Amino acid sequence: MTTILVADDHPLFREALRGVVGRNIPGAELHEADNADGLYAMADAHPDADLLLLDLNMPGAQGFSALVHLRGLHPQLPVVMVSAREEPAVVRRALDHGAMGFIPKSSNADALGAALRRVLDGDRFVPDIAGAAPQTAQDEHDIAARIRELTPQQFRVLQMLGSGKLNKQIGYELGVSEATIKAHMSAILRKLGASNRTQAVLMAGRLSVDPEQVVPLDDED
Repeated sequence: MTTILVADDHPLFREALRGVVGRNIPGAELHEADNADGLYAMADAHPDADLLLLDLNMPGAQGFSALVHLRGLHPQLPVVMVSAREEPAVVRRALDHGAMGFIPKSSNADALGAALRRVLDGDRFVPDIAGAAPQTAQDEHDIAARIRELTPQQFRVLQMLGSGKLNKQIGYELGVSEATIKAHMSAILRKLGASNRTQAVLMAGRLSVDPEQVVPLDDED
């Protein structure tokens, strides 16, 4: 049985994908998640899934960070990015970070079905517009490699840090002490090669869709 994972926070688009999958891959087993925590739990529960359709921006993980993290945790899981952002550079970055394909959300049902069948057959699905963009910068690749070294909890802390939360707020949401968060932060800074929280956020921000819009935060002890 073909197993397909869908991670998207838009219910209407998930419903549309269910229809496309049902028509093109009869009998497929479909699992869904609408945020980053649900995505990682779903991937852990179905490590041998045939395909993951991943929205570019999920609540809890922005830009290409979820893709990079998953490629580190489950390198055997084929991932296809799905997004309303269709600029050539966005498509090229997704492919360069390990996606098997990129499906624009503007695609009609026939195009979606053709893309699904192609990837499930083991081929990549690369829109023609990808050729109009240059290769992803080497420094972005280097940062992605470092982020893949983070444990799931360290990655979660980094994502929450990027949303502007303080250590005590992160600890409260994760149900651990502030001292534990500080220990995670020390490990994150070491693995990223960052000297402080602000630098870590800016480095992680290189995986955002629009890195230039990442705002540095105030450091804390």
